[in-house]
This record gives sequence, structure tokens and C-alpha cells, in this order.
Amino acid sequence: MQGSDIGPRVILREYVNFYARSAWLLTFLALVIFGVSGFYTHGRAYQGRYKAAMVAQAVTLSYLTFVFCNYIVNHEVPVPNAAIVLAYVFTVTILVGARLWSRVWGSVMRSEQGRKVPADERSVQRVLVIGGDGYIGSALLPKLLAKGYHVRVLSLLLFGTEPIEGVLNHPRLEILRADFRHVDKVVEAMRDIDAVVHLGAIVGDPACALDEDLTIDVNLMATRMIAEVARGAGVTRFIFASTCSVYGASDEILDEYSALRPVSLYAQTKIACERILATMATEDFAPTFLRFGTIYGLSGRTRFDLVVNLLTAKAVVDGEITVVGGDQWRPFVHVDDAAESVARALMAPLSLVRNEVFNVGSDDQNFTILQVGELVQSLVPESRLVSWSSDSDRRNYRVSFGKIRSKLGFSPRWTVQRGVSQVIHALESGRVADYRDPLHSNVKFLSEEGIDRLERRHHNWAHELISELPLHLAEDAAYSEREEVVTRLRGETLPHGMMRPDLGPPAIEGAASLPPS
Repeated sequence: MQGSDIGPRVILREYVNFYARSAWLLTFLALVIFGVSGFYTHGRAYQGRYKAAMVAQAVTLSYLTFVFCNYIVNHEVPVPNAAIVLAYVFTVTILVGARLWSRVWGSVMRSEQGRKVPADERSVQRVLVIGGDGYIGSALLPKLLAKGYHVRVLSLLLFGTEPIEGVLNHPRLEILRADFRHVDKVVEAMRDIDAVVHLGAIVGDPACALDEDLTIDVNLMATRMIAEVARGAGVTRFIFASTCSVYGASDEILDEYSALRPVSLYAQTKIACERILATMATEDFAPTFLRFGTIYGLSGRTRFDLVVNLLTAKAVVDGEITVVGGDQWRPFVHVDDAAESVARALMAPLSLVRNEVFNVGSDDQNFTILQVGELVQSLVPESRLVSWSSDSDRRNYRVSFGKIRSKLGFSPRWTVQRGVSQVIHALESGRVADYRDPLHSNVKFLSEEGIDRLERRHHNWAHELISELPLHLAEDAAYSEREEVVTRLRGETLPHGMMRPDLGPPAIEGAASLPPS
């Protein structure tokens, strides 16, 4: 070949032809030598420069062997020495560089995975609802699913699946049927969860009075365990269902700064839970406390042991509305609005709900029991209103709901009048067959069917904690000056250094380090 005929295209063609003729040999030799060098066995455990040295050594041996074989067979190397050297350098650079890049990239990825995402930046996609088949829970599930959340329910399903049958086959709903007092089931339920809504409890004063040990175990002991598992699993948001019953009895209009004066075991357990959860709060674990007013209205599992629903049912079915006492004040909220407040707390910026208490209801739905009876009678005019004087129910409280309105923009859509009309229609249409059915009453269901299906356990520390929350059976002058209470609470500091102006009386010393269950 003449020098004038040699150009880049000719050289490239010759190299391609050489590669086509000899690539199989170089590839075969490289595989054998890399294998003999231990690259595919013990060398896989080598890191950094040790693996790079092994790769360079294997590549060098592969090229030397290749050149030697070509020389033995053909008595010459079919390409210039410079080409062999360049190919060798290129191969070593690519392989060693790939190994080093793999190490650098892996380090970067591990660093990114280990980077602590601030709690405020974590999005909520998967929600665990404990007790999601109850009065509020059965109203909450459709809302969460409609908003795009993946929802897991942890419950014994004591009332069956009927309360949630409308969403039972939803692709983003998962049901774990288990007792939420069992830590192994809670750990299982907490897998891949971003937020917890804890609605599970024995609810209501009469139901809680049936078995005090069981009530303390279910309401208090389980709550602390669930919160500990949630915090350990990296869950940021923990929404706890509390009650306005914690205020007990007062002639004042009460807000989240007011003193807590329980008159029942039910209220005591809720206060104890609030205090324990508050002491557990950290930068990455943010409990929110929703103190619901007295619930009314229809849901998947409607209760008729609550005043609005009960008086309405008695008016429609029995023709008589019996009011005992009548001058006791109550704040009311529809079950659908209660469920909406939970969704609002989930969606709110974490800075607005972190370790905060919210009364849930509206200022214009504070009524006396007698006023509710009169409202029901106006909508069921053929019924008769009977009032009996009694002081058996000591609860008496009017509540302010300005905080949840200003911070979360929450205002109930329902009124008591609309709720009564809703219940009337359900009774007259047959949607509710028998309001006296134990399924519609917590105390009836537990006393007749449910209580024997629950395992009983006793925990000394929980009873000691409850004993530190004495029942307020009479007016206490020390709490009558609201401004004094507010001043004291605003200066209170929790063990973690957080200011807690919204949780009533001081947290119990050492509550965060109580003995394990």
C-alpha cells in the first residue's frame, strides 16, 4: 500500500477488520484472566484502590497474553505497537474509572439517602387510622381516600365490616384486623406509614365505667405504646382524638388554655394521654390533639347514645323527648365535620399543628340539653317534651373554637338543626332500623356483647398516672380565675424544652420515662 493511499479512513478500516478478526480472542482471554485473578469471587469484596489495582493487573495480563498469542500464531502483531498501547490505556482507564465512579456514586447516593429530611418537608401519603371503623373513623376513611391518601386501618372490627362497606374494596385501603394493644400488630401496621390518626378507644363515660382496668389499658396504655412505635418508625404526624369532656364543669367559656377538670374516667384517660404524648414530642415526632365536641349525625357506625341523636330517635320512634337536668351546656359538632377536622390537621403545615391542641366545633353550636330537646321537638312537633330535674350529670361546659378557625381555617358545614333533620330522615326511611340496637350504643354493646371479647390486662404505672388526675366533683375556687390559669400555663416548659401553652395543667414529671409495658 502506497503512503499516499494511506488515510484516516484506511487506518480506521484496518482497525475495524483487526477487531473483527481478533476481538473474540481478546474477550476470551480477558474473561479467563479476570476469573483466575478472583475478580468474580473474592475480589468482589475489595474496595477502592484494591479493586482498581486488581482490574489494572487483569487488563495488563489480558493484553500481554493477547499480544503473545498473536505473535506465536502469526509471528507478528497485526497492528502497530502504538495501537496496542493506546487500546490498553483506554481499556484500563474505562474499567478502573468505572469502578471508581461506581464507588463515588454509591457514596453520594448513600449520603443522600441518609440525609435527614426536615419534618416540615416530609409529605404525607400513607396514613394509619387506628379505630377506623368507628363513629368518626367510618366518616373519615372516605375523605382520606378521596384526597388521594393510601389508608391502612388497624382495628378488631368488633362491629364487623358494615360501617366501612362503602370503601371496603377501595384499591388504596388496607385492613389489618387486630387488637391495637398488641405491639407486634402495631409494628406491622406502622410499616411505611407517614402519619397516624389514633381514634381507637373505649369512648364515653358510661362505657368507660363498665371496667376501669380495661378502659385504662385500652385508652391509656395502648396509646403510649402506639406512640412509641410510631416515633421509632419515623412517623412525624400523630393525630390524637381527645374530647371537650376534659374541661369537666365550668360556667366560663373555655378554650385550649383553660384548666382541665375531669369528672369521669373517660376524661381522665384522655388528659393522661395528652400529657404523655406531649412529653414524647420531638423535632421529628409531632402530636396534634383534637378535642371533639359532642358528636351528632350519621356515619357508617352511627351512635344513638349521644344526646342529639338519642333525643331525635326518641322523638321519632317513641313520641317523647326526655331531658334529664337540661341546664348543662355542651358544644356540638357533626361527625362529618369532626372527620374533616382530622383531614385538615393532616394537610396543614406542620408548624401550625406541632404539639398543638384544637377544640373541634363552632361557637354557635354551644347549647344546653334543654335547648336541644326544644329544637328536636320543633322538628318533630307530634312529640312530647318531658324535663326532669337532676344533677346526676355533672358535665357542664361551653367551649370556644376560635383557634381551629383562625389557624386551620376550619368552620363546620353542618348545624345541629340540619343534623337532627338528617337523623329524622334516616329513622323514617328505614336506614336506621332500630336505634336501640346495641351496635348503636357503646355501653350496650360492651356490656352485652363486646367486653368479653377483649383481653384484660393490668398496669400499675397507668393506674398511678390516673390517680394523679383527681375527679372534680365540686367547684374548685383555685381554678375559677381563668387569667391566673392562662398566665401559669403560658410559662410552662416541657422536658424537651418545648413551650406548651395549650395543654392545660402541667405535664406529669417523668411521664416520658415511665416503665415499659
